[in-house]
Amino acid sequence: MSRPVDTLLDYLRAEEARGTESVFLDEQAKELLRELHRRAHGPKAPARKPAVVASVSLHEEPEREKSLTPVATITVSGDSSAERIESLKLQAANWAPAKALGTLRETMVFSTGNPEAELMLVGEAPGYQEEKQETPFVGPAGQKLDGILKAMGLEREAVYISNIVKFRPAMPKQTTNNRKPTPEEMASCLAFVREEVRIVKPKCIVALGASAAEGLLGLTGAVGKMRNEWHAFEGIPARVTYHPAYLLHGNAGLKDKRMIWEDMLEVMAKLGLPISEKQQGFFLPK
Repeated sequence: MSRPVDTLLDYLRAEEARGTESVFLDEQAKELLRELHRRAHGPKAPARKPAVVASVSLHEEPEREKSLTPVATITVSGDSSAERIESLKLQAANWAPAKALGTLRETMVFSTGNPEAELMLVGEAPGYQEEKQETPFVGPAGQKLDGILKAMGLEREAVYISNIVKFRPAMPKQTTNNRKPTPEEMASCLAFVREEVRIVKPKCIVALGASAAEGLLGLTGAVGKMRNEWHAFEGIPARVTYHPAYLLHGNAGLKDKRMIWEDMLEVMAKLGLPISEKQQGFFLPK
């Protein structure tokens, strides 16, 4: 089950992305924060059942509070990792924080692959092809990703693939065109990604592209400045690399392929996968 403090933090991140500068906390929420502070900094005391964060709401005027809005929580159930992921998927389909935005489409695209994988790959949001097949990374970028995994000696079914946002971002008169998700949209679904990581327990996470790095790790800027070092999410080593769609650009060349491959060599080393001399030399100038 997601911790109350995680629910609160995800809510606040979503409101920050919306442009909100202040929030109202009722007494239950305040008591929860006090309890967490006591546990972290005070002497050990008999455990108290934390209050459920049932009301974190905006206010426009200090003297007039808005009606309290419940904060959605995630409950994980099931004995196996596959069953626990399935329980997340069922809840995500009608996830109120995402639905309430009104900027995402209806079809939910959750994840694919091995729920006990050592490697987890995270993208930004489903596109046209992903929405159509209800599976992450099945379009042209997905084919590039499959090729990268194959070069690593891995099958798609052996890894776990997900997205920060579980619904395709909507656009006016939308057909096959896609857009990247907003920070608000990413924050609305982050609680699910956190639970996925806790269930899968991968040895390594790869954030595919700048949006995924922003939503997952809070990083901003160019991917070129995020790669070449290890980050962490939920205590798991995380690497940032270019989105496979980057290789679909007409000006993408050998140098671009090599940069992505160097990131994957680091991932392979972290996972303890064998790296042959041939693999070491992939995409180097002849």
